[in-house]
Amino acid sequence: MDIRENADSVRLVNGTSLCSGRLEVKSKHSNHSNQWWSSVCEDDFDQQDAEVVCRELGCGAPSVLQGVLYGEVEAPMWTKEFQCGGHESALLDCRSSGSDRNTCSPGKAVGLTCSGRRGLVGGDSRCAGILEVKQGDWKPVHGYGWTLKEVSVACRELDCGSAVSVGQREESSSRSVWLIYSDCVQSGSALRECLTWYSSSSIQYLT
Repeated sequence: MDIRENADSVRLVNGTSLCSGRLEVKSKHSNHSNQWWSSVCEDDFDQQDAEVVCRELGCGAPSVLQGVLYGEVEAPMWTKEFQCGGHESALLDCRSSGSDRNTCSPGKAVGLTCSGRRGLVGGDSRCAGILEVKQGDWKPVHGYGWTLKEVSVACRELDCGSAVSVGQREESSSRSVWLIYSDCVQSGSALRECLTWYSSSSIQYLT
């Protein structure tokens, strides 16, 4: 499962890239052990809401907003309609309707594709360059023990097909990066589930 997730409140699941999928919202409660992810009904979501989600996830602007693309509504379901102005920095900052929705037609879960911010930067094309991942802030990745097998996972998440090459680029000074171990990627986890903060002058260059 490819998942693009904000550490706080929203994620896109079952998509074909980091910035697409079925929208899920985390229900916030005072008891953090009782938090869960809820699907959103398409009838309660519009273009302005989509703009906020894509911005919150660091994924640019929305390009496709269509239900059923990434699976039907799964329980539990978000029960209120979002009423975003489009300028908010997070979906849960938007106003919501006072009344609760109790049902949602099959196939009517919000499916969202954002235009995307490149996960590969500084290369000759969209699918070449230094791998960066957003978790709060965008940081480059140091792939510990990576081979073409792990790189292929990253390329699929970025909707870039098969991997051709991988290499390390050394910088003159250390900076904050994400460390991703090869065994986590091999386990089938999405890249964002494998992030560890690290300081290094070595970063991953992919094509």
